[in-house]
Amino acid sequence: MAYKQTSQKFNAAINSVEIGTGNKTLALGGENVLPFYSFDGPILNPPRVGVEISDLGMNDKLAGMLNFYGDTQDVVELVKKASGMPGAEFICLVLDSADPDGENRSVEDCVAMVKSVEEAATLPLMVMGCGNTEKDTVLFEKISEALEGKNIVILSAKEENYKNVGASAGLAYGQKVGAESSVDINLAKQLNVLLTQLGVNNKNIIMNLGSATAGYGFEYVVSTMDRVKMAALGQNDTALQMPIVTPVSSETWSVKESLLEQEDMPEWGSRENRIIDMEVATAAACLAAGSNAVILRHPSTVEAISQMIKELI
Repeated sequence: MAYKQTSQKFNAAINSVEIGTGNKTLALGGENVLPFYSFDGPILNPPRVGVEISDLGMNDKLAGMLNFYGDTQDVVELVKKASGMPGAEFICLVLDSADPDGENRSVEDCVAMVKSVEEAATLPLMVMGCGNTEKDTVLFEKISEALEGKNIVILSAKEENYKNVGASAGLAYGQKVGAESSVDINLAKQLNVLLTQLGVNNKNIIMNLGSATAGYGFEYVVSTMDRVKMAALGQNDTALQMPIVTPVSSETWSVKESLLEQEDMPEWGSRENRIIDMEVATAAACLAAGSNAVILRHPSTVEAISQMIKELI
């Protein structure tokens, strides 16, 4: 008997969220099929690939990074080069310098720097904070105000500061808001509900569900993303129909396989190859599980994942 393929059709869809303006505009989400199920229906907006840039410059002198960026440490120049990286579709600027336990760069200096980056970039911009909730809350408000009309993404509003970030970024200044939770479908849904109750349009919210490096409890990430997508599409749960963006590089560059030099573990081979392998494996798994965009760091990874997406859509 001949095999007859049955399409899995859903009456619901992931929200299509536009970021950037003019020729920088990019759409995330919008699909009503499972990840890469293009045989069940068209995927109008394929998964996107972003490049992470720290405002502290490029501290890891890997050959592939140096070959692409050169030896510049100027964040604006790094962003200009990243904007032309093969496969790159948006920039994610991380404000590491604002950390009170580090350089403790002032809010005013950070805002001025972000404005310069947005002007220099030819791709849409996402902004991540330093990880200090109190400092990030002030940063996000001032950056949202300074870049009003630029339609950037503020990553991320958390349970501790969603009221301030949602009110400033999402309501007062019209930016997109990233809702950050910790790999838990209930926490993700709760935060989305709280933001919408605050008044933020659900079409202006994206989710950062959190991640882990492949091999480090990653099966829980997969199961969470899978549950979110099935609830959004199969149960038409509007509180979970926001596109998912996953910062991959912050996880994969911090595990021992990526940190240890070849001299320390000669049997593991090249450290740079290990970093690329960890990024590629984790990013591919996140996309297959339901992420609509991944944030990466190494040029080889960005190109490889971008090519994978093209081959599968």
